[in-house]
Amino acid sequence: MNLPFSPAADRNKIAILSILQRLLPPSVRVLEIAAGSGQHAQHFAGAHSAWTWQPSDADPAMPRVIDARCAGITNVLPAVHLDVLRQPWPLPPTVFGAIYCANMLHISPWPTCVALMQGAAARLEANGVLLLYGPYRQADVPTAASNEGFDTSLKSQNPAWGLRDLSDVALEAEVFGMKLEQVIAMPANNLLLMFRAP
Repeated sequence: MNLPFSPAADRNKIAILSILQRLLPPSVRVLEIAAGSGQHAQHFAGAHSAWTWQPSDADPAMPRVIDARCAGITNVLPAVHLDVLRQPWPLPPTVFGAIYCANMLHISPWPTCVALMQGAAARLEANGVLLLYGPYRQADVPTAASNEGFDTSLKSQNPAWGLRDLSDVALEAEVFGMKLEQVIAMPANNLLLMFRAP
């Protein structure tokens, strides 16, 4: 099977893993939203056998790709088709210690952010964390020229896409009882956000 490959996911996987190793407990059940090609699931779960990784993606074709890429990694569960807009999320009745989502909010309409927060609040265990990776606008912090160009490119493809304001994302999380606890600067002008469930 000729598997799709994301150069961006390959570039950022080491930096993100180093942060996850600091933020996540040694043993945890993680739901990955918008897992795409499965490269992050493969890398992260492959590095930590005590992390149980549940990949998901809104594209119904991608679970097969993810399963092929992660074949042989016993702590990666079979990938599932999950559109965050479909509430409640059609998942087995379980909760997660962490939910991880990279590079989704800027390439989807704003209602997906609302749905992500709603679903995460319902599926996180007490004191669980929602981890979001990607480019964001920050108040009083100049946006990098590369991110401005990226934002323009995204909006030319779909006016509903584009970089999100960190403050707007945090406010939406608060609606569902989650608090922004950490904002971590990452390479290439990206951020990793950690929200804490009550």
